[in-house]
Amino acid sequence: MMQKTIYLIRHGETDYNRRGIVQGSGVDADLNDMGRAQAMAFFQAYQHVPFQKIYTSALKRTVQTVEPFIELGIPYEQLPGLNEISWGVMEGKVPGNMDNAYYQALMEAWSSGNTALPTDNGESPDQVMARQKPAIEHILSHTDEEPILIAMHGRAIRILLSWMVKRSLSAMDEFEHSNVCLYKLRYDYDTQEFTIELANDTSHLLSLAMA
Repeated sequence: MMQKTIYLIRHGETDYNRRGIVQGSGVDADLNDMGRAQAMAFFQAYQHVPFQKIYTSALKRTVQTVEPFIELGIPYEQLPGLNEISWGVMEGKVPGNMDNAYYQALMEAWSSGNTALPTDNGESPDQVMARQKPAIEHILSHTDEEPILIAMHGRAIRILLSWMVKRSLSAMDEFEHSNVCLYKLRYDYDTQEFTIELANDTSHLLSLAMA
């Protein structure tokens, strides 16, 4: 039975995360000192895993998060299909009262099933899913790459996990995430099904919390 083990992580912290500024796909921010420490903590915990390939989005915060693995010589590939959702006009802004009301209305629309509703001048969850699927098909087509590491973004991960496990995108907020959290998945090529084996795990970051 052919399977692929996928280690899926969210990127490390950026100053935009720290300050509550919306990033999306239009803000290509670097990791801050905490983000780099988170990336190193994950590397120290999982450097023993014999990753055959690393996939990231086209945004540098995901590449920087897996940089310690890349420096080992593990091949990697950037796929724009894995990019964060475009938050449109909200990108680069600290949500104020008006933006919070807009954001809340957007979340309510999505959770009620209107996942075709795009952000203002940005993307809808349906559009993100549509670009994710070819990227994942590309990854799965390389059956010899086992296990693999994927670095992505918060909202994009919520959307990805929803359709991977055949849930409605309206349920995406059930998939919790934090910076450099780990979701471990297994894909069965015979049944063409994904199984989540580990969800939003941050045990590798405990040393940073106690520091």
